[in-house]
Amino acid sequence: MKFSRMKFNGYLATAALVTAATLTTAATLTGCAASGAQPAPPRAATTTTTATGQAGAGAATDSAGAGAEAGAGAGTEAGATTGHAGAGEAAEVARTEAAATGHAGTGAGVEVATVRGPRIAVYQLKGASSPWRELASPNDYGAERVFLVERRDGEWLRVLLPIRPNGSTGWIRTGDVTLTRTTHRVEVDPARFRFTVYDGARVLRTGKVATGRDDTPTPPGRYFFTELVRPPDPRGPYGAYAFGLSGFSPTLKSFAGGPGQLAIHGTDDAAAIGTQASHGCVRVGNADITWMAKNLAIGTPVVVKG
Repeated sequence: MKFSRMKFNGYLATAALVTAATLTTAATLTGCAASGAQPAPPRAATTTTTATGQAGAGAATDSAGAGAEAGAGAGTEAGATTGHAGAGEAAEVARTEAAATGHAGTGAGVEVATVRGPRIAVYQLKGASSPWRELASPNDYGAERVFLVERRDGEWLRVLLPIRPNGSTGWIRTGDVTLTRTTHRVEVDPARFRFTVYDGARVLRTGKVATGRDDTPTPPGRYFFTELVRPPDPRGPYGAYAFGLSGFSPTLKSFAGGPGQLAIHGTDDAAAIGTQASHGCVRVGNADITWMAKNLAIGTPVVVKG
């Protein structure tokens, strides 16, 4: 296996690049003992032409400082994990989908672009003669490079980029990527300390979260999952799984050697759920993050409400 060194908002990890075996490894995690590879769960059919076709490798966790921070999760609330959105909630779903995609929500979902080659050219302007930047695939954490598509214009796609500042977009060529579609999305409401996973207008799962403290807030905006890791120790501060996000902390430009990247991850401290406890990441219960890992693909859009 090929290994890449990664630094994620204060945590250090060594992750095995996912191959056909769909394995994810976090061999060294700051703040918790870890070793050995563990298989990532298969993607469920409900992910609607899974955005990547494999589990992304990478460590996506909140910054921990001198001791690993503990985030919390008591799991989902009874009776709220499934069901359909009511009339008022459906309207909010449409508004949320519009915010996540840049156009009115139709229930058809959003497109995810997966890079075909080892690198992709990104242009600031559609049709520009030279690229603005190039991004490698796999990404720095060993996961397939994906983008959330905001607009399609002929052979060009405007995509959300996993760079600073949050919300940055660029243009890529359709011929450089494989396009798939997902009707799933995750909405995080920091004011209510709640996440909700939707399939179109239908609520699939909802539960409590912990968010960033006042001095290291969880920034509002639209993001997408960039990688998935399964820590060898599910009882550690990462919890059972961690999804990297395409956004970054607005206050931590770097932290303990990491880039200040945001994540949604599990936890080993259930007491902090429902509070402002993190350095900017969103913490959920281990039951919730395990469900997400089994049912949501890399590239799934995530909206953090402001």
